[in-house]
Amino acid sequence: MKYPRYKYVFALFDFAVIFLSFKASEYITANVLNKNVILNENEFLTYLTFAAFSLIFVFLFQNNNLYKINILLTRAPHLTAILKSFIYGILLLIIFSFVIKFNLLLSSRFFVFFFFLTGFTCVSFFRILILKPFYMHFTKILNNSNILIIGAGKSGRLLAEKLLFENFYGIKITGFLDDNVRKGEDVFKEFLCLGKISDLKEVVKKYNVDEIIISIDKIGYENLMELIDRCNELYKSVKLTSELFNIVPEKIVTESYSGIPVVDLSPKVNRNLNYLYKRIFDYTASFIGLIVLSPLFLLISILVKLSSPGEIFFRQIRIGKDGKKFNFYKFRSMYIENENDTDREQSMMEFMKNDKTIIKGSSKILNEKRVTPVGKFLRKTSLDELPQLYNVLKGDMSLVGPRPCLPYEFDAYDEWHKRRNIVYPGCTGVWQVSGRSSVSFKDSIVLDLYYINNMTPWLDLQLIFKTFPVMIFGRGAK
Repeated sequence: MKYPRYKYVFALFDFAVIFLSFKASEYITANVLNKNVILNENEFLTYLTFAAFSLIFVFLFQNNNLYKINILLTRAPHLTAILKSFIYGILLLIIFSFVIKFNLLLSSRFFVFFFFLTGFTCVSFFRILILKPFYMHFTKILNNSNILIIGAGKSGRLLAEKLLFENFYGIKITGFLDDNVRKGEDVFKEFLCLGKISDLKEVVKKYNVDEIIISIDKIGYENLMELIDRCNELYKSVKLTSELFNIVPEKIVTESYSGIPVVDLSPKVNRNLNYLYKRIFDYTASFIGLIVLSPLFLLISILVKLSSPGEIFFRQIRIGKDGKKFNFYKFRSMYIENENDTDREQSMMEFMKNDKTIIKGSSKILNEKRVTPVGKFLRKTSLDELPQLYNVLKGDMSLVGPRPCLPYEFDAYDEWHKRRNIVYPGCTGVWQVSGRSSVSFKDSIVLDLYYINNMTPWLDLQLIFKTFPVMIFGRGAK
């Protein structure tokens, strides 16, 4: 995956400034306060720790959108994101220091204070007063991306107009591709149609295209997903501006070009390596989670058993990766009834077809009269989902991914819906964190597909950490 040049420049400067802030804080702590600041009396190990935490801060900056162009070119949101990153980073530093008995913190809290003061001030100064003006004046050197717009209709022309007259990004429009416009025809100003969509590979190679923006007015989900696949096969940056994906910028902070939200759909890491990482992380985290949470499992089991007659665990057939069936586990939260749940199935089919959020903002199809008093609390906080750690340990699920669907739901899927099943289903995911039960069926699919295209270890960690406040406050649950 090829990132714009300016992102590498900013990340490199951030790393250097934060590392030097660590070094300056160490110097002040050691020479002014006469505190021991060397980790286990090993200078190399101390500097290696500085470097590791500097890299962590770069990841925190990425998490807080500090490398998105629409944040870089602002002041107040820029400073807010920097401050937020430093608060999170300091908390991680404190936890790390106590875990490994890091002398820099344990011997003097002044080190943390000096680092926060030095790091926040220097990063803010360099980014806003030096790097931002530098970027504005040297965009042709830093970014200088050749952009190809797929779609010469109203949306494509509007995007070209914005980029032409409000171009703070140093990008160059190469031209358009459109099946309904003749090759060589003038689309907007001096920009021409370079061919049909079938000419994509040849045009990208001929004009040395760095980034492809899909901006087609009238296209279905299936055709759009196939087009995204074709673009990603070329290993270029692929972005999308389409009303079909409007839910993504509504729920997630994305980049915008001159006020037009663009959704990044380019794979960020090698998919095979990412699957290997996910499996190792899933196995380790679920194993530890089952051990640590065993007292909570016992407590919930007792409450479920006392709340109503029936089994403690609810087992159900769900659809996993590549359409394979598996046994899905939850704590039972409803009274046992012998009747078939045909009403729920019919309601779910209607929900999928109508594509609307229902039940006063909740898209979960649920007969509330069947929920036990304990079950209401478990469902509200998602504690009924904890047994899925066993599914993760077995290899049926991942900690992060699209939610597993029921067989009759899968049978009713359109082909583009089934793309969410190319990865392992997860205990949490983008739409659970961003919208949970307050999004429509199609929007939930779109958010899952956004995750699949942007799947990285760092994104998984973000979603896991964002899941906790959703569970605690029960936002969107039912």
